[in-house]
Amino acid sequence: MDFQELISRFGLALGIGLLFGLERGWRMRGEPPGGRTAGIRTFGISGILGGVVGATARTVDGVGAGLVLGLGLAAFSAGLAVFCLEENRAQKDFSATTWVAALLTFALGAYALVGDMRAATALAVAGSMILALREPLHGWVEKLTWTELRSALVLLAMTFIALPIVPDTPIGPFGASHGVLLAGAAGGLASSTAVTIANAQRAASHEGSPRILAAGVAMASAVMFLRACAIVLALNASLLELVAPPLLAAAAAAVVSALIGAYWRRSDRPDAQTFKFSNPFAFWTVVGFALFLGAVIVVGRLVGEWLGGIAAIIGAAVVGLVDVDAITVSLASLSPQPLGTQDATIAILSAVGANTLSKIAIGGIIGRGRFALEIIAMAFACFAAGALAFWTTLAILHR
Repeated sequence: MDFQELISRFGLALGIGLLFGLERGWRMRGEPPGGRTAGIRTFGISGILGGVVGATARTVDGVGAGLVLGLGLAAFSAGLAVFCLEENRAQKDFSATTWVAALLTFALGAYALVGDMRAATALAVAGSMILALREPLHGWVEKLTWTELRSALVLLAMTFIALPIVPDTPIGPFGASHGVLLAGAAGGLASSTAVTIANAQRAASHEGSPRILAAGVAMASAVMFLRACAIVLALNASLLELVAPPLLAAAAAAVVSALIGAYWRRSDRPDAQTFKFSNPFAFWTVVGFALFLGAVIVVGRLVGEWLGGIAAIIGAAVVGLVDVDAITVSLASLSPQPLGTQDATIAILSAVGANTLSKIAIGGIIGRGRFALEIIAMAFACFAAGALAFWTTLAILHR
């Protein structure tokens, strides 16, 4: 490293410290001299100090470089922690923001000497923005509802958990069938609607057998029915007497449909062994589903406000088109007051039924052809089994 580059890197380390110090100093500008742990000068010097430690590490070979960096950060962290602790005691506060920001300043100052200067700059700007946006971020968290948080987590789970682990190659001697059923079940843990969209797109592009792809949707639907049961069991077990029979019957019908679609008359399908299978969630599919989900939730809330007393059932049906879990959580929490047990049950079943109807629409609009017919047959079987179980349950209870 020549002298000019060395000075440039030290300048960046100083700039990083001044950037963090500017934000910290502005935020605590009302404090009297000596009333704060660190301001613009302390942060600026911390950036330079990190740069010095980084430059020293560059002069040492092998493990020694790591020891210099580690010991330097540990010593800086311990010394600063003492002052931050005293500041918190004086102010009767529990914030660790200044301490963490100072550690980041030191670390980025060191990285400016040993790593990529552009990355160090970008991280410094990002860190300063997070510090500066404290009030908007806290306000956003306070206004965030459980439904919105859960929806975001579901989408993240689909993208970063389900996407990497679901099968993308044939499994066993009947790989296509096994793979799509396993992927459908795994995807159904997050969103059976997203599985339907993904499989419908593959059916439309002739990536595999429409019958097997529809079987994957049936398996995801079965998991959705069971998931709704689990939510009711966890939040309001008194509803299970009415909710469980139709949902379990519908789940059984969906599983039978999946098995028939995956394994019946396999010899009739020349593409059964050459089925091209990939992960059930594409990134842009998940993004599109997120936008669709948000729009439907907004519409559901508007319907609830406009329709008053009958909003529970109609609103549940609207929101249930794409999101069964959130509305099930809400309805289970509203029974027995202000919603009666039977009203809450009908609303939950309406949400589940609407979600099943949305699969028919997706199959007809996106998948078309044989895929759509298979989805219709599966949905009809689920509706028939669920309705029969619900009618039988009511007849037994009111005998």
